[in-house]
Amino acid sequence: MLGVLAALAGHAQAQSQAQAQAVPPAQAQVQAPMGRATADELVEKLAPPSAPLTRSMRNLVPQRRQVDLVVNFDFDSARLQDASRPLLESLAQALNSERLKGTRFKVEGHTDGKGSARYNDELSSRRAQAVAAFLVSQGVESGRLETTGRGFSELLVPDRPDAAENRRVRVIAVE
Repeated sequence: MLGVLAALAGHAQAQSQAQAQAVPPAQAQVQAPMGRATADELVEKLAPPSAPLTRSMRNLVPQRRQVDLVVNFDFDSARLQDASRPLLESLAQALNSERLKGTRFKVEGHTDGKGSARYNDELSSRRAQAVAAFLVSQGVESGRLETTGRGFSELLVPDRPDAAENRRVRVIAVE
């Protein structure tokens, strides 16, 4: 019995040390939005894992399946620029793939910190709707998509509100 208690105490101490050395979320490295990706790369980011890699408890914590994309729009507009078509075509292919066929998705528009909150909320909403409309034109069923605008409420780089990385579209798999 004492051996078991000692082992548990040692495990708890090791866990505490590991947590103390962990990087706090605020200091974690920001992953830049994707400007280019193949359909296969997008499927891998958005599809549920095939099977757990181990039997550890961390596999029981659901991981949010999402991808941040660089989608270019005309200035102060929700009109998609032609440069964004290849990425959005890859996204449409991914959403129409066998692995993602029955999954629903939320398309979120995000802006940088320039301008008023009200204006950016509206602009980001229109941009999310423009991306969803493009995906529907590529054969994605409209009933699988919902859109929302987040404005600058969820900056990717909060210490630099005007950073280009904050202007993005996030696609999230909805359970």
